[in-house]
Amino acid sequence: MSMKALVYEGPREMNVREVPVPELKPDEVLIRVKRAGICGSELGGYLGHNSLRKPPLIMGHEFSGVIEQVSEQVSGFKTGDRVTANPLVTCGTCRYCRNGASQLCGSRQLLGAHRPGAFAQFVAVPARNVYRLKENISFEEGALAEPFACAIHVCRLLQLVPTDRLLIYGAGPIGLFALQAAKVYGVQDAVIVDLNEARLEIAKELGGITAASLNELPEESRSGFDAAIDAVGAQATRQLSLAAVRAGGKVVFTGLHEADSTLPINDMIRSETTVKGAFAYSQEDFETALLWIGQGRTNLLPWAETTPLGDGASAFEKLIGGPGKIAKIFLTLEGEAL
Repeated sequence: MSMKALVYEGPREMNVREVPVPELKPDEVLIRVKRAGICGSELGGYLGHNSLRKPPLIMGHEFSGVIEQVSEQVSGFKTGDRVTANPLVTCGTCRYCRNGASQLCGSRQLLGAHRPGAFAQFVAVPARNVYRLKENISFEEGALAEPFACAIHVCRLLQLVPTDRLLIYGAGPIGLFALQAAKVYGVQDAVIVDLNEARLEIAKELGGITAASLNELPEESRSGFDAAIDAVGAQATRQLSLAAVRAGGKVVFTGLHEADSTLPINDMIRSETTVKGAFAYSQEDFETALLWIGQGRTNLLPWAETTPLGDGASAFEKLIGGPGKIAKIFLTLEGEAL
């Protein structure tokens, strides 16, 4: 049995191919994909800049769908269930998995990188990673659980309190979701910096204070932040994040754009700056994302669009070239001839 899939075959080369439907392992379910979001890390992979994603590969790790088939050892799910999934597959038995930090599991595998992903008609997922969607959660919202979980993880590491002044570099999906997650924590004073005017418009509509540079703010507001998030991953934004926080402030690096950066270590020591990396999310973060989505605490859908899977390569090029006031593109096979 075969299915349609968008296959990454080399830098800037993606094509819809007929490929075999995944064979289920005893602990897996087969999901018919309804919506699959394009992640910024996949844009790097598409350009050939990401060593994690090697052709030929079916990418896609932000998705939702309907269960098509259930393996014999799986209970609690049935054909037709509306679901999303945590795409980070871990061993479940190491010290990290047992202590709530499964994202640090040494044998972790990501759907769409180490395993075939969701830019396809079907995707196979371990049942322990699958979550049923509540009736009030749409397929689009279900596909946003994964990037929202990343932002929740960042904010949890920062231990935000309502009186914090927060700085966010990068108004991509993770930065925008971090802004919304921070507001759930009660943060009212959040500045988001980006060079993309269309993305800043989205951030402003979400209640953020926006700027292309901190120099655009009143002088007394350019520093002294309690916390900062670098969702870009460039040396410049990492350094600017560190310079903007007060003595004793906290900075989380989550952008993976550049592998190495020079940082002002002596200043960080003298200021007792707390610096952490944030990778993906724990199981708790993912479940929190679904809970908050169901409670209406986040929303990027006004700035999202849905594109046929067959136009996937064009959607990648659009995101790379500048999509305008679009924060997320979902791919779907609905309406396409199969």
